[in-house]
Amino acid sequence: MMTIKLKIDKQDIEVPEGTTILEAARMLGIRIPTLCHHEALKPYGACRICLVEVRAGTARASTLVASCVFPVRQGLEVTTDSDEIREVRAGLLELLLARCPGSRQIRELAGEFGVHETPYTPRDHLCILCGLCVRVCDEIVGARAIDFSFRGQALDVKPPLLTPAGTCIACGTCTTVCPTEAVKLEEIARVPYGHAVSETHPGERCRVCGTHPTKPEFPANYDDWFPK
Repeated sequence: MMTIKLKIDKQDIEVPEGTTILEAARMLGIRIPTLCHHEALKPYGACRICLVEVRAGTARASTLVASCVFPVRQGLEVTTDSDEIREVRAGLLELLLARCPGSRQIRELAGEFGVHETPYTPRDHLCILCGLCVRVCDEIVGARAIDFSFRGQALDVKPPLLTPAGTCIACGTCTTVCPTEAVKLEEIARVPYGHAVSETHPGERCRVCGTHPTKPEFPANYDDWFPK
């Protein structure tokens, strides 16, 4: 396999072809903040918090790219922390802070970049539309029980056709990858047939663990399953 030589924050590193800048930086112990990235899933590049500066060869100007989706190139010079990067990240976090003012994770990350308030009108969301729950349900579990619905400002994560999905196996994987705790297993389990399987609909198996029976026996009272 061909290897690529590059510099990240003036540190030399040689990595296999196809490695992303984010992966290479983590090999050097360099932290690049992310919200929509997970090692078990395909790179997505939605949140843009992982932006870095890259300069190729003799080029004088640098370019901002999303490190989670940008593959390394021979002779690339990468800067992961600069005034421009911090300014752009702060601007993105102002938007996220307006969307999710109640999210502890967003407030903490925003605080790292000096953002403690936002000039935009606050909303009352926890979901940042990073797509992690949608992607893990598709790529890992294989159930495809949730997806993006609507467009623009109305974009949201819902079951397909806004109808509770019988393909959901109530594994809770979506809750484990959510960066803002917008998805909670207790709430999911109480959605009638949204995350349980009806008597007439065959249950699905997780394609990773495969441990769910064909027809899981869910308790009639979900409070017995998730006591308060």
